[in-house]
Amino acid sequence: MCCTDYPSSLSDGQWRLIKRYLPEENYFGRPRSDRRMIMDGILYWNRTGCQWRYIPKDFGPWQTVYRVFRGWVKDGTWIQIHDRLREQVRKAEGKKSTPTAAIIDSQSVRTAEGGEQRGFDGGKKVTGRKRHIAVDTLGLLLAVVVHAASIQDQDGAKFVLKGIRKRYRRIKVVFGDSAYGRTGLPSWLYSHCRVVLQTVLRPVNARGFVILPKRWIVERTFAWMNRHRRTSKDYEVLPENSEAVLYIAMIELMSKRLASQNI
Repeated sequence: MCCTDYPSSLSDGQWRLIKRYLPEENYFGRPRSDRRMIMDGILYWNRTGCQWRYIPKDFGPWQTVYRVFRGWVKDGTWIQIHDRLREQVRKAEGKKSTPTAAIIDSQSVRTAEGGEQRGFDGGKKVTGRKRHIAVDTLGLLLAVVVHAASIQDQDGAKFVLKGIRKRYRRIKVVFGDSAYGRTGLPSWLYSHCRVVLQTVLRPVNARGFVILPKRWIVERTFAWMNRHRRTSKDYEVLPENSEAVLYIAMIELMSKRLASQNI
């Protein structure tokens, strides 16, 4: 039975999937909070985009909910939950747990206030940050790096590509748009990571909207994450919190998918 009755609250099936990947509880000190209720509070915050202090009291003190969120950012719990769920989704789709190909892209978003890593994207005319992500061929998130919007795609891509090569040794090819073919990025990637960067170019005579092979997959992932109002802008002071927001959005999506299949 759900702890809280909100559309964003976890179902029993979702909770069974997620709780096994949470860090062990400390049985000493202050009384323990209900972890499922806290998780529901974080999902409510992420889905609605409200401020922490506006979280309904049903979830407990907002300070407690934030403290858990921030603690799991620092110790990598969000990434651990996300990666384990992604492996299960891939296996359910008949694929191996780790991919051999990735697609990379970025999204420039405005920042609500100041904070670290903030700049101006001259191409998109946006002052804020870039969400640089890599996904597999199912559109599932492999890595995300949030950095200043003023950093060019071909430069920001190095932060992401270094990360995915360390975590996913089986990746052999990365697809991206023409921006990633600049300033020697393909040769840098091959020499440092032994990974081929293949650019997907827009047809020369194409007009208007054109679906590009592989590129549509990562665009769909951005659309999935943008269903959460917390992602409508970058509201976070710290880039690492901004990255966690995206992981949480995908955790909700994947846990729903797995729970519907009774996995």
